[in-house]
Amino acid sequence: MKRHTKGALAVLVAAGVLAALLFGSVATADARPMNHKQAVRAAKEYLRSQAFSLKGLVSQLKYEGYSTGDATYGAKHSGANWMKQAVRAAKEYLRSQAFSFPGMVRQLRYEKFTHAQAVHGARAAGL
Repeated sequence: MKRHTKGALAVLVAAGVLAALLFGSVATADARPMNHKQAVRAAKEYLRSQAFSLKGLVSQLKYEGYSTGDATYGAKHSGANWMKQAVRAAKEYLRSQAFSFPGMVRQLRYEKFTHAQAVHGARAAGL
C-alpha cells in the first residue's frame, strides 16, 4: 500500500509542477511584453488623432482595458513630447472656442497636463 501511495504522490507532484509551468509564471512572463507592445501601439494611434497629456493618455489606455502598468508603459514609451502635446491641445481648443490665458491653463490642467506644460501650451498657442 505504501508503494501505491508514493506513486500517486509522485504523479500529483508532477501534475502540480506541470500546471505551474503551463498556467503560472511562464504564461505571465510571456504575456507582459506583448501587452506592452500593444499598449505602445495604441498610445501612438491615439496621439496621431489628438493631443494628450501623459496622465490623460494613461487614463485613455486604462479605459480601453489595459492594466495600469501596461497603460503607463505604453504612454511613457509612445515617443510623445508632452510640452508639444500641450501646445497642440491648446491650439485644438482655440479652433473651436475662445479662451483667456488663465482659462486655457485651467483647461489644460483639467486635461491632466502639468502646470508647466499648461502654461507653455497656452503661451505657445498665442495667449
